[in-house]
Amino acid sequence: MSEEIRALIRRIASENADWGAPKIHGELLKLGFDISERTVARYLRRLQPRRGDPAKRWLAFLANHREVLAAMDFFTVPTLTFRLLYCFFVIGHERRHVLHFNVTPHPTSHWIVQQLREAFPDAGAYRYVLLDHDTKFDAGVIAFLKATGLKPKRTGVQAPWQNGIAERWVGSCRREILDHVNPLNERHLRKLVRDYVNYHHDDRLHDSLDKDAPNRRPVEHKPSPVATVTSTARLGGLHHRYGWSGSEAA
Repeated sequence: MSEEIRALIRRIASENADWGAPKIHGELLKLGFDISERTVARYLRRLQPRRGDPAKRWLAFLANHREVLAAMDFFTVPTLTFRLLYCFFVIGHERRHVLHFNVTPHPTSHWIVQQLREAFPDAGAYRYVLLDHDTKFDAGVIAFLKATGLKPKRTGVQAPWQNGIAERWVGSCRREILDHVNPLNERHLRKLVRDYVNYHHDDRLHDSLDKDAPNRRPVEHKPSPVATVTSTARLGGLHHRYGWSGSEAA
């Protein structure tokens, strides 16, 4: 077997983690290579330790199901009086919409199920929900998701990158507002997060959405030669939105 064929088998195997010798052999035949399936199988056995990378499988799952995929998670926020509050949220993968959030000092399984009822009044367009191994996501939570028609998908242990959309949203929320304002209490934190969710949906531009907002922020063209760029404060002045103002005098 030539080095060219070996390299091609390695490439096809790495690009198609679930393909075995029959499929790879078929592709080689279609490319005009005269090789037996048994030879391909023998070479694949030598490659086995390098095949089936679970990270590639997981990334492929995320890419192939983003339109029907949501994620849920908790993050904690200390108040000005050193109480610890838990913020629960559910976020859709396709447009980064926060489907639901709420705040509580005492998260329980029953409370989470109620939040999920509000997030998913029906399964709608979603088929999968990503969640980690937090003990709060117990059998009752899993049973509710399945009863709603959703398939829970656990991430790996200590693998936050597998729930990257949710993790990035938490990081942005902390950096862009919660690191600058200490909430007084549960009600205050709920207001802060609500304001941030509105900003996130309507104003904040995302690289992953081709520099657009989840609610699709339109392009504003300069309306006249004398128009000027104005800024509108968001999140109490921590961020701003820019647009055109002013038109030609009549």
